[in-house]
Amino acid sequence: MGQIVIIAMTIAVAVAQFAFAPAQLQAQGKNGGDSKANFRADVAGLSSARLNGSAESEGQEEKPLVYLDSIASSILNGSAKPDMIVANQALLALLPDPPPVGENYRLVKLGGTPAVYAMVVNFGLGGPAAVRIYAATTGRFALAAKIDHFAQQDFFDSDLELVPVPESEPVFVTVSGRTDDLSTGIFSAWRFDGHSAVSLWSSDLLQQSNYESDANGFHLTYCGQVDEDHPSQCLKMTRDLYRLQAGEWKRVESADLPAAKPISK
Repeated sequence: MGQIVIIAMTIAVAVAQFAFAPAQLQAQGKNGGDSKANFRADVAGLSSARLNGSAESEGQEEKPLVYLDSIASSILNGSAKPDMIVANQALLALLPDPPPVGENYRLVKLGGTPAVYAMVVNFGLGGPAAVRIYAATTGRFALAAKIDHFAQQDFFDSDLELVPVPESEPVFVTVSGRTDDLSTGIFSAWRFDGHSAVSLWSSDLLQQSNYESDANGFHLTYCGQVDEDHPSQCLKMTRDLYRLQAGEWKRVESADLPAAKPISK
C-alpha cells in the first residue's frame, strides 16, 4: 500500500477520532455532525467575518485550528520519518474542489533534534492565517507553540508563507501580505525554543520584495529607495543576507543593486 494511501487513512482516522473529542475541542457547531463539513463551515465563517468587519473571536478561530492540530499530530505520529510531500498531498483532501482562493494548509519540517514541524494555515481570501508548531514530547508529537494575531498582537496574518532557515535549530521566517502588484510584504524571523515561538526580528513593509533561503543564510531583496514622485518605481534595490549567530538574527551582508524596472500596468 502506498504511503499516500496510508496517510490518507491516517487523516480519516483523525477525523473520526475528532468527532468524539470533548465538545470544547471539536471543530463543529452541533453534536453528531460531520466534522469535516463543520470544519469547512467554520473556515468560511472566519473569512466572511473579517471581510464584513465583524468582531473576531479567538475561540472561533481555535475551532478549525484544533481540527488541523489533530490531523497534523496523527500524520507526524504515524511514521518514524514523515514524508512532507506525501503528507501535504493528503492535506489537499481538506479543501473543496475547486479550492477557495487563498486557502491552503502545509506541513513544513524545521530544524532541531528531534526535528520540529510547523503547519502554515491560510483560511482563505481575506481570512486569518496562523502557524502551529509541533514538537515531540515523550516520543509523541503534539502542539507546542502557535503564532497568530491573538498570541502575537503585531503579527500580520495575511497570505502567510513560511521559509525554514537551514540551521541545527528550528529557525524560520514568516512572509506576510505579498499579494499586491508591488509584492509588498513583511518578513519576520522566529526560533522555537522548546516552549514557544520567540520573535527574533521583523522588517518594515518592503516593496518589490523577494527572498530565498540556502545553506549560506536567508537572502532578502527589496526596494531600498522608492521614487517619491512615482511610488510604484524603485530608485535602488537592496539585497541583504541574514543568519542566526549566537542566538541572534543578524544582517551579515548588504549590497545595493541596479534599480528595478518600472512595474507595468
